[in-house]
Amino acid sequence: MKLPRPRKIIAEKYVAGLSLFKSKRSPIKLSANESALGPSPKAVKSYNSIGKGFRRYPDSDGTFFRKVLAKKFRLEKDRIILGSGSDQIFELVCKLFLNKGDEVVVSEYSFIIYRIYSRMCGATIKFAKEENFKPSVQSILDCVNRKTKIVFLANPNNPTGTYLDRHEMLELRKKLRSDVLLVVDDAYYEFINNPDFASGMELFSKSKNVLITRTFSKIYGLAGLRIGWGYSSKAIIQKLYEIKPPFNVSRPALFAATQAVKDTNWLNKAIKHNNFWSEKIFNVIDEIGIATNKTNVNFFLLNFDFVDKSSSQVFNMLANSGILVRQMDVYSIKNSLRVTIGNNYENKKFIITLRKIFNV
Repeated sequence: MKLPRPRKIIAEKYVAGLSLFKSKRSPIKLSANESALGPSPKAVKSYNSIGKGFRRYPDSDGTFFRKVLAKKFRLEKDRIILGSGSDQIFELVCKLFLNKGDEVVVSEYSFIIYRIYSRMCGATIKFAKEENFKPSVQSILDCVNRKTKIVFLANPNNPTGTYLDRHEMLELRKKLRSDVLLVVDDAYYEFINNPDFASGMELFSKSKNVLITRTFSKIYGLAGLRIGWGYSSKAIIQKLYEIKPPFNVSRPALFAATQAVKDTNWLNKAIKHNNFWSEKIFNVIDEIGIATNKTNVNFFLLNFDFVDKSSSQVFNMLANSGILVRQMDVYSIKNSLRVTIGNNYENKKFIITLRKIFNV
């Protein structure tokens, strides 16, 4: 008997940050770059208020919410598309632009989901070398050829936390061929306050060959609701709407995100919390001798080459103490761990446990 045969897809599988260790739930999860403070209380209240309306489909195009976004960020509503997380926008972009034999350029240590969706569409991935874990404009340009269709760039980057400054980003778009789509992932832009940095939206909102994505999974604390958005030219957004699934963003997500984006006070509180703990955690890491940089985001990339314990040893010792962090094997970053900045209790527990591990 012959059975249906799926086509062969050559792509990596995304491995999420662990919530369990040895079949036991860890009380402290610092492995997924989730919000330290959680969602705005106003977002939670809005989510709870629509419980009786779950039987209704959501607005398929999220018209009201797109108006809110357009007003908040001074954008054009008709150039916004919503996704079930920003990663759905990446998936739609790949489906729209890529054919078998096309090429996509990503930086060496970029977010793995870019290459997963690209390969699912039959594209070949070109990896641009990084310099000290920072994307390089010249390396990206060196990878571009006549087959290149898309360049994906998270700025700042996950999992390294580094970024290209305003000048470098403008230089990259200027030197890329005009028919190569630049996708700028703004997932962590809210955390940066450096004068040389500018978000993708700030730099390219008027561009016709750039697509910028943003998410509510990080600083807004709505990771479990899966909502993100993209902004590009009307021509590109209209084509994305032709392949967007109907009702791809739920009613609870639309309602909660509407209040989250309006609650500037909660956003500022989250930024202040992150700034305070990033400095405090960095000082401890530096004192121990673990290699890292002062973070521009809500996580640290830690390298253990210069201390007496390996990343796998530290991972297991933290996990056995109830703290889960992210192993970097899937990114081919050797002897390293990524650690998310958590809430006050979680950060204190992490610092105490790390000091005990290294007897500092």
